[in-house]
Amino acid sequence: MAKLVDAPDSKSGSFTGVSVRVRPQVPRFIGRLKPLHLDDFDYHLPPQLIAQHPTPQRRQSRLLQVTARGLVHGTFADIGQILQPGDHLVVNNTRVIKARLFARKDTGGEAEILLERMLDNHLALCHVRVSKPLKTGRTLKVAEDEIECRGRRGQFYLLHFPLGVLKTLDLHGHVPLPPYIQRRDGAGDQQRYQTVYNKIPGAVAAPTAGLHFDDTLLDALRTRGVTVSEITLHVGSGTFQPVRGPVDEHKMHEEWYDVPAAVGREIMQTRRRGGKVIAVGTTVVRSLESAALNPQWPETAAGGFTKLFIKPGFEFRVTDALITNFHLPRSTLLMLVCAFAGQQRILSAYAAAVAEKYRFFSYGDAMYLEHLADV
Repeated sequence: MAKLVDAPDSKSGSFTGVSVRVRPQVPRFIGRLKPLHLDDFDYHLPPQLIAQHPTPQRRQSRLLQVTARGLVHGTFADIGQILQPGDHLVVNNTRVIKARLFARKDTGGEAEILLERMLDNHLALCHVRVSKPLKTGRTLKVAEDEIECRGRRGQFYLLHFPLGVLKTLDLHGHVPLPPYIQRRDGAGDQQRYQTVYNKIPGAVAAPTAGLHFDDTLLDALRTRGVTVSEITLHVGSGTFQPVRGPVDEHKMHEEWYDVPAAVGREIMQTRRRGGKVIAVGTTVVRSLESAALNPQWPETAAGGFTKLFIKPGFEFRVTDALITNFHLPRSTLLMLVCAFAGQQRILSAYAAAVAEKYRFFSYGDAMYLEHLADV
């Protein structure tokens, strides 16, 4: 079981709650002696297994359990029996905004805008797909509204939205479906590419592991004695960023997160009663493990921007089990789940999922992973 690091008692110097280790201020990577290679995180996926639509009902997705005893095939509704009284479920309450805009340049050409991050009510960093790079001062027209280019910041354009960023997106935006979903967004995506517990707008991609939960299933878990708490991580478009070059030299995209002190207290209570901490999605893992690097958490909230890269050898400090979808080959998210449950074990599970024709990626099926050492 992963260990949440508690703060030392200021008088005695001892640790409160449970027996724990001293937390370092940087991520620790243990048990890995050789460099990682991108090819080691590749697998063959027939294109027809990439889900283009969600299941009719959220809990109808399939669920592949990866445990120390082997693989168990079932449906997502089985989560109601997998989680035990005293366990603690942590979910990401970010809300996906309609972050994609289709526009025309002032010269008449087509443009596609994808929000990366709001800087204030009127300024945002955006990806812009155009035939030629935008110059400062040029405008993009969406319906009757004009958006002005104010320059570049690295790979992003700095755009000014006269009506306000969120108002423009509410009026004209589209659900930012991932690039592997080969269709335009529809009315149903506004509900289904969103968790039922979404609250805080800011994500440009869904925390997809949470898409399988409905209110009835969550209520049943609470009745069973499973506690539920919320963190926030606004998923950025960088989640789809490919790894180029050596894995150990890859620079992660940054994402804004917030882990309240109350979540840390809930986790400590879970530890005391012998329960497990189950993260719903890699975004929750990234948030909790980033918080664990903050010496003031859980006494105070942890948050800000995280660039934490979780890869094989990473020492997990908070998360005991993980609910997640199937991830792209050669991706940082696949590396995270390999770090969590063992590289060979995960790749074998993916091969079994392909053989059993599971549905992959955002609208696809789910996995339940125990935290296991690699073999």
